[in-house]
This record gives sequence, C-alpha cells and structure tokens, in this order.
Amino acid sequence: MRVPRLPSRGTVAAPPLDREDLPGGPPPELLERRRELATRFSELQWDLGGLAYEMARRASYRLELLNRRAAELQEVDAELGELDRLLRLGDAGAAGTCTACGAPHSRDAVFCWSCGTPLRATVALAGANGAGGAVR
Repeated sequence: MRVPRLPSRGTVAAPPLDREDLPGGPPPELLERRRELATRFSELQWDLGGLAYEMARRASYRLELLNRRAAELQEVDAELGELDRLLRLGDAGAAGTCTACGAPHSRDAVFCWSCGTPLRATVALAGANGAGGAVR
C-alpha cells in the first residue's frame, strides 16, 4: 500500500482568490495582509497537526494547550475569511479599519467583527424644540 506524501511545511494555504471577482483591482495592502494571513494560517495548521500527533504518540494529551492553539488558528481563519469577503466585494466593500484593533471592515458594519468595538458613532442632534435624539 502506498502512503500519500504530505506537502512540505508552508505549502498548505488558503485557496487563491479568483481575479475575476475583483473588479478594478484590490488595494495592495489588503492583498499583502491576505498573503500574510494565509501563510500564518498554514503554519498554525501544520503546527497544530504536529502537536496533536506528538501528543498521541506519547499518549499524553494536554487539552488546554490544544485548545489554545486551535483558538489561535480560528482567529486567523476568521480574519482571513473576513478579508476574503472584503476583497470579493471590491471597492464597494472596504470602508476602513477598526480604530481599536486595526481589522478591516465593510461599509455597512456597525461593530468590528474582530474585537466588537462600535464602528459608528452615535450623534446627538438637537431638534427645533430643543429635544435631542440619538441618530446612527
């Protein structure tokens, strides 16, 4: 029985974006960030698999360590997914970055997908009769 060969470290990455989905060309800083995240995702996935294998080989599991590494992988995966979504939306999608954590957000976002910080400020407007109201 032939055993399939595993890819060398760093070759597993997120699927490439279809360039037809990106009208007018994406911002280079978003593409660079996506490349960094895809590389980081690949490394974390590789490391988590190796860690789980070594723990199984030694019959000594440390679930808190596995959970911590898996949570880190999930965070990178979530940011990579959000970045892919922004890139697919093109110019209409990217509106800026969160002031608290720097994560990119879309125009319609009310809260940061990464840290939960409100993105739209509440503005108090004074009415003609002196009563104020909050408008978003």
